[in-house]
Amino acid sequence: MTLTSTDPTSRRVRAVAESPTLVIDAKAKALCAEGEDVVGFGAGEPDFPTPPHVIRAAQAACADPRMHRYTPSAGLPELREAIARKTSRDSGLAVSADEVLVTNGGKHALFTAFQTLLDPGDEVLLPAPYWVSYPDQIRLAGGTVVALPTGAASSFRVSVDQLESARTARTKVLVFTSPSNPTGAVYPREDVAAIGRWAADAGIWVVTDEIYEHLVYGDARHVSMPVVVPELRDRCVVVNGVAKTYAMTGWRVGWSIAPLEVTKAANRLQSHLSSNVANVSQAAAVAALNGPLDEVAVMRATYDRRRRLTHERLSAVPGLDCPLPEGAFYAFPSCEGVLGRRIGGVRVTSSHELCAALLDSAKVALVPGEGFGAPGYFRLSYALGDDDLRRGLDRIADALA
Repeated sequence: MTLTSTDPTSRRVRAVAESPTLVIDAKAKALCAEGEDVVGFGAGEPDFPTPPHVIRAAQAACADPRMHRYTPSAGLPELREAIARKTSRDSGLAVSADEVLVTNGGKHALFTAFQTLLDPGDEVLLPAPYWVSYPDQIRLAGGTVVALPTGAASSFRVSVDQLESARTARTKVLVFTSPSNPTGAVYPREDVAAIGRWAADAGIWVVTDEIYEHLVYGDARHVSMPVVVPELRDRCVVVNGVAKTYAMTGWRVGWSIAPLEVTKAANRLQSHLSSNVANVSQAAAVAALNGPLDEVAVMRATYDRRRRLTHERLSAVPGLDCPLPEGAFYAFPSCEGVLGRRIGGVRVTSSHELCAALLDSAKVALVPGEGFGAPGYFRLSYALGDDDLRRGLDRIADALA
């Protein structure tokens, strides 16, 4: 007897949750297409255009016949060299171009890293709140997610004691992110060093996501873990990309830096998965990495002003508790004080219900904390124009007054 199913898809794919940030962004855009005036706080991408010199490089690449053909799956040699130079310049980590793998965005780099490192049953320590794609990527690689909750009391930073308490004989990888999406938390140098030494002593791999390295404010500083803990260098994968720093989210260029044997293995996987990243995008990334950081400084100053405005306005809303973010371009307020109230005629009992009610009644798109492993919170991106930002904050304040 043959058993049949109405769903032909694999159990593996059925277990994958759709990215909640992209779901919210898509719903907001659909409402806008219907004529609704929606302020979208959901997507995490700069509102600035890609710098002109980067666009000119892409235009030149379009006319170059070499860029019309397949190129090495690990990336254009000139881009891998540029990434190695940029990494040494910006974080102080000396790497060779052979240790670099160019990927279709930072998300692809993370996916490939987990597929390369993990076997079924390997445990991955994942501090929460976490970026929404980490858990599903880990599970798709056969790994087991071990979430470690943090909160505002610890500035959303995990401690060595927490890590040690969660470690077992099956622990293979720690995911480390600073600055953090969604909280904007930035680990001080001494905390980065302590966690790195703990991982090195325990023989654990670290996948460190440095995509927001240039977006830090006030006294906060980005610190690369393998720089302050050199003994971890041979058990560390650094992930980065051009998306956030250079306003290039749509160009889809990221990379991983890992010990040579890991990069070679990841490249074997990529050769069957996607081959090379689009050559025009790679040429644009070369121009971005080799060019000045002047426009990055302008963006950072603008985000700094917006984060302080966002913190001030959300902190004044009854029922919200909004820590001041130190990095990235997100605020992550607690909404526990709002739950149980009626918003837009609907009684909300979770951050998911609150965000749904605010989208329907106030026409603001926020991402609920459940997707980040932090129910009772929501994420708001302040990487949008000043007028939209103020208008959206006004709507939130009015709806929750």
